[in-house]
Parts: sequence; structure tokens; C-alpha cells
Amino acid sequence: MWLSSLLPPPPPSGRMAYPLRAIRPFFPDIPSGPASAPMQNPVAITRAYAGPPGRQIHYRRAVPPVAAMVRRPLVLFHQNPASSFEYEGVMRDMGRDRLVIAPDTPGYGQSDGPDAPPDMAGYAALLLAALPEMGIDAASGCDLYGFHTGALIAVEAALARPDLVRHLALTGLPMRDAAERAERLRAAHATPPLDEAGESILGTARALWDYVVTARAPAVPLRRAALNWRDKMGALDRLHWAYFGVWSYDYTARLPQLTCPCLLVQPDEDIRAQSLAAAALIPDHRIAELPQWNRDIFDLPDAITAIAAQLRGFFDDPSASRSFS
Repeated sequence: MWLSSLLPPPPPSGRMAYPLRAIRPFFPDIPSGPASAPMQNPVAITRAYAGPPGRQIHYRRAVPPVAAMVRRPLVLFHQNPASSFEYEGVMRDMGRDRLVIAPDTPGYGQSDGPDAPPDMAGYAALLLAALPEMGIDAASGCDLYGFHTGALIAVEAALARPDLVRHLALTGLPMRDAAERAERLRAAHATPPLDEAGESILGTARALWDYVVTARAPAVPLRRAALNWRDKMGALDRLHWAYFGVWSYDYTARLPQLTCPCLLVQPDEDIRAQSLAAAALIPDHRIAELPQWNRDIFDLPDAITAIAAQLRGFFDDPSASRSFS
């Protein structure tokens, strides 16, 4: 099995079958999944499609009662390989007082896939084109939040539509050094195709199970972790497509061009240092660190509450707003 052959032998005991850093070149931004923070009045999440046949974008939405919808809409871009499934907990919290939209990146979740892997700007363009049908337009504007790969898509969306995006929040900017990005890009290009014996995809499934399920945070239930694994396997042999854009991304050229206020919400994950360094390239940025957590932040109710509190405080703070006069 191609992926297993590239990993070190598993330890004889312990929950983690493979060290996290060993499988990062293949699954660099996997630590997440949906969970529900306790709510007095749970927010319902519905699903729909936007866009033309063959290029439909699947999305989740949380809509509060009209009387409670007092804040700007929020759009969430997920990590890859994953889908908007991972954001359900955050949606239930943030959806108490605003429309929350979480689309599946093209080719992931239940969104139709492109014919070839786009770059980050290409993914952003496909998602931006679908937002009006989802209820997002420049008149009201929106706030964006992106996690790992979704953070880069969110950056590109903000650069492409400064008239639309009011605030930008990010977690886990995967800015590796040039040599490491080149090696990870090479590994992505070396991903083998499907084969009749299933060796390549079963090897991927095994390595992904080891990371998502076996090595999960102790508080994450087994079934929740297994659902996360199923969600991430949905793209099959194309789950690496987004990483062509991730590992070829030019951070030093793109991040300094941002003009909207930005917040980095950063847990103590293994790319913390790289993410902080990337945030320093953004002209108008602030940082909120979450040292209590290092993975599975969308599976843990306390982490969801903390993330939502940071997002709400930033998005709704008049002093963090940009003038459009």
C-alpha cells in the first residue's frame, strides 16, 4: 500500500499508530470534525445546492429567527480533505444571531468537482460565484472564516472581493519553508491512481483512520471520529487535489495585499509557529491563541465555544471594522 510504505513502522503499543508529523505531507490539515456545543435554543442546520448543473456547490446553512438575525452573514471555508460537516458545531453557536453559510469546496463533500485541480484563487472564484444564490451579496457584506486549506481560500476570496468581505478570521496558515513546500508538492503529485486491487485507496484509508480515529483527542467519541474519517475519504483518489494549490501558494506575495481586518485564532497545533509567521505578513491583523487545544477543535464543545467567542468578538467589534465611505 503506497502510503503505508512511506510511513515509519507503527509503535508496538499506544493509541497513535503513526506519528502525526509522518503523515502530514499527505494529510496536512486533518484535525477536525463536527460537534455541538451546548445551546439553550439549538439552531437548525439545513442543506442545499447552488450553481448550475455539473458545477453545483453543496452547502450547509444556519438561519436564526428573523428577530435574532442582527449580525452580518458569516461564511465558513473548511479544511481539506473534509467538508462543511466539520463546522456544524460552530454553525450552531454562531447561527444564533446571524446567517451562517458553510459550502463544500468543489470536489469535496457533496460539491461537484472541477475537471482539474484549481489553485487557491480558482477555488475561491468557484465558491464566490455561488454565494449570491446562498443569500450573500455585497449590499450586506459578509465575514469569512477559514481553517487550514480553507484559510487560504478565504484569503483569496477577500483579495478578489474586498467589496464583499468585511472581516477575515483564519486558523492554521500552513506556511512551510520553500524546501518543505516543494517536497509536499512532489508527494501530492506522486499520489497513485485508483487500482483494481484497491491498494492505493485502502492504504490511504488506513493511514487516515490512524490519524483521525486512533490518534484523536481522548474526549472525542469513537463514532464522531469515524464519521469524520468517512467524510474525509469522500474525495477518494482526488483528496489530494487541493494540496497542489496549498503547497504552491505564495504567502509573501498574497498576504500583504489584504486590506480587511484579520484575526488569527490559533490553537497549539504543530503548525502554530508557521501560522503565526504567516499572520505577521498581514497588514491589519490580531492574534488570539488557544493553547488548551492542539487538534480536533471542532469536535470539542469547549473549543467550539472558545472559537465562537473569539469570532463573535472580532466580527461584531465596531473598532475592527473597515470604512466603505
